[in-house]
Amino acid sequence: MAKDGDWEPMLERAIAAGINLFDTSSNYQWKASKSSEERFGEILPRHHKSIYVSTKLEEREYDKARREFERSLRRLKMDYVDLLLIHSIEPSEDLSALEKGAYRAIAEFKREKAARFIGFSSMNSAAKSKELMEKLDVDAAILAMNATQYGDFAKVALPTARAKNVGVVAMKLMRGIVGKGGTASELLYYAWTQPGVASAVVGHVGMGPLEENMRIALSYSPEKAGAFDRRALEARLQGFAGPHALCWARPGYRDGEYA
Repeated sequence: MAKDGDWEPMLERAIAAGINLFDTSSNYQWKASKSSEERFGEILPRHHKSIYVSTKLEEREYDKARREFERSLRRLKMDYVDLLLIHSIEPSEDLSALEKGAYRAIAEFKREKAARFIGFSSMNSAAKSKELMEKLDVDAAILAMNATQYGDFAKVALPTARAKNVGVVAMKLMRGIVGKGGTASELLYYAWTQPGVASAVVGHVGMGPLEENMRIALSYSPEKAGAFDRRALEARLQGFAGPHALCWARPGYRDGEYA
């Protein structure tokens, strides 16, 4: 999300500070001169042994998904990724078709050791996410999960993930609400203290937010987590639950196509 000339030092700073999960997608670009995968490919390969890299596929058909990921590997300048995801599972998703298409492709890439782990992301359907985890064998999921409780992912999808031993990374925990109804610290703690959530991914538009979030992460402790009141934050932010406040909840929104 950063401008040319800004993203390079941000990536280097994040790696130096110990951040070790970097998430992208084949469609992320935000009108920049290079795709997000190409940007990652300039810096992350030399650090790959000490970090985790995830990317996502837009295509649902088998052949197209295979070609899409082969392009992703070329852009990333890597011969494997740590996590390969089917991007943005929707309420209307045909899981039978998906199983024969994109899911078949990512499962093959895992067997071929081009992807260490496989899964999906979703910000629009907790119910379909639950159904997918019950039907298909996946290792991980990136799910929209924030204190507005919009989409009910924590209530609907997270218990199934825990039962199926699917690792969950929280996303959309700040956008549209940070600095309005909640602080960065509160919103990060909300995700980190959810039972079954392993980590969180946050987009950064500049070095300032990155430094702030790293300070919050470095000060995290079991004592602070134990004292954190998720219910109080949910009550305070319930008025933000919906497209009026959350741009990513609006019809037609796709990650990577909007700044």
